[in-house]
Amino acid sequence: MNQHPTTEHITSLIQEGEFFKLKEILKHYEPAELVELIEAEEEREQLIIFRLLPLQLATQVFEYLDLDVQKHFLANLSQEKISDILNEMSPDDRTALLEFLPDDFVKELIQTLSEAERKVTLELLGYPEYSVGRLMTPDYIAIRENWTVQQVLDYIRRHGGQSETLSVLYVTDHRGVLLDDIRIREFLLSDPGRPVSDLMDRRYVKLNAMQDQEAAIDVFRKNDRIALPVVNDEGVLFGIVTIDDILDIREEEDTEDIQKLGGSEALDEPYLDTSIWEMVRKRAGWLVILLLGEMLTTSAMHHFEEDLQKAAVLGLFIPLIISAGGNAGSQATSLIIRAMSLGEFALSDWWQVMRREILAGLALGIILGIVGGMRIVLWAKVIDPGYFGPFWQLIAITVGVSLLGIVLWGALAGAMLPMLLKRLGLDPATSSAPFVATLVDVTGLIIYFSVATLVLRGTLL
Repeated sequence: MNQHPTTEHITSLIQEGEFFKLKEILKHYEPAELVELIEAEEEREQLIIFRLLPLQLATQVFEYLDLDVQKHFLANLSQEKISDILNEMSPDDRTALLEFLPDDFVKELIQTLSEAERKVTLELLGYPEYSVGRLMTPDYIAIRENWTVQQVLDYIRRHGGQSETLSVLYVTDHRGVLLDDIRIREFLLSDPGRPVSDLMDRRYVKLNAMQDQEAAIDVFRKNDRIALPVVNDEGVLFGIVTIDDILDIREEEDTEDIQKLGGSEALDEPYLDTSIWEMVRKRAGWLVILLLGEMLTTSAMHHFEEDLQKAAVLGLFIPLIISAGGNAGSQATSLIIRAMSLGEFALSDWWQVMRREILAGLALGIILGIVGGMRIVLWAKVIDPGYFGPFWQLIAITVGVSLLGIVLWGALAGAMLPMLLKRLGLDPATSSAPFVATLVDVTGLIIYFSVATLVLRGTLL
């Protein structure tokens, strides 16, 4: 394997004007290496490197560059260069780029496309924003069932260079209706004179052009495919979606869910590219909601103010009580949302989820209850005897039983809330960990003081 020059050496060649030498060096780079090299350079050097690349390599590199770098190139490259690159790009990647550009600029760029590419692009842009139609490419190999294996192989040699992938071929009828999909290995291992119909089982997995992209992720995951056909309501094959586009969508969905789980609106751009004002706007709303929620905790404590005055020792355990419940709820929420996103269970399995969380909550509550109670016993008997007074056993029971109830409630609330939101058609990720923690804080205090009233009645209360 050849060792490529360092970034510093590339930069020095640019500064010295050794463009012919640099052009020869860049030809030996892989697209992924060039993407890494370009994004490590300053804007001026980025343009110089990109202009020196041959068209096919430049197009491959352009498809994988960050959106900001793509926009920079579109603003500074010649109209002819932009036209060549956009015409060479795969339709799905080109559509993904045009979605993020201003409408006026998109209109100009579309005019630079060839008639065939312009037609494809306008068709793709006509689908709803988050539909499968926006992801598909019309570059695939379609064959007929009355062809022989040899005819298929000859057709691939003539037209295969335009296809996004050759791993799967699609059998269609004269109207373009999808009949089957067949892996290329079947043709490579079959007799040349064998008809395509002999290789067909008419069992295939497909996507609908109007289907939600998130649903397509589940289909890919369950069927372990690198490409899937996309049809309309009549079954006509419109294009294919490949795994690289699905992985991009999966990353976007996961990023959005993680940001929401943290108690924030999802960012529209990378963290460092998001302005401070936009960052504040995305986070302030949830923080205000959570603050108002925590004010209910104050109201709950005010309700039990008389009990606190009689037994001030109860106030010592309030942080422990509410944090245990909040932590249990946050754990359950994170686990359930992730399991739902992976399709590990359906909403109809709610009772099974509830039963598991009841058992898990009871076990966890017993463990934390024992730890909390033993802490009081240890303090009262060893560290500072007399600190909790003559009723330390009852205080230990109060804290232990409260922890059991609050952890159980936290686990149930954290598991059921995302499923309830999903049932209502809302994003489960909005039931963020901080939101669940705030909910459990308020109810946890009610549980704590209710247990204290029952256990300590006639003694401290």
